[in-house]
Amino acid sequence: MVLSIFKVLWNNLKQGPSTDPFPFGETFTPARLRGKVSIDPDSCVGCGVCATVCAGNAIKHVEREDGSGKDFYVWHNTCTFCGMCQHYCPTKAIRLTNDWSTAHCNEDKYKMKEQEFVAYARCTECNQAMPNMPHAMLDHIYGTPTKELETIYGLCPECRRQKSAQQFGAHIHD
Repeated sequence: MVLSIFKVLWNNLKQGPSTDPFPFGETFTPARLRGKVSIDPDSCVGCGVCATVCAGNAIKHVEREDGSGKDFYVWHNTCTFCGMCQHYCPTKAIRLTNDWSTAHCNEDKYKMKEQEFVAYARCTECNQAMPNMPHAMLDHIYGTPTKELETIYGLCPECRRQKSAQQFGAHIHD
């Protein structure tokens, strides 16, 4: 009986540890693990869909007083890592990474956030601030951009309406 225990012990020592070395070494992370949220401010249009569908109410968009854009916050202490924000984002600007480490001291819980600034574009006609529309999204909607489409991309909704009305009026009088 004692001999068999020593045999098991010797085999275990030869085999080495069978536990995960974390936090003293690297650990295995599954490829499809839903971890911390990452935001691409260049792709974000500031539509707020992600904040609307967020189960943990962890996403906030805060308009800057100067009208230059929005501050985008994701609070990790309330995020449930459900992936709804990623699923419903129309421009794929928000995604869940494989970074799962959210350990922190209790006094740092309000610092556990992702923060990005989503800048507004300026209308080429009236200089009005407007949400930035990523070219990849516009190209997907309208196809290969022409010179006329490129011009329209740079216009705010009001200037776009006026330009369309002028073009439509010109076609009626022809």
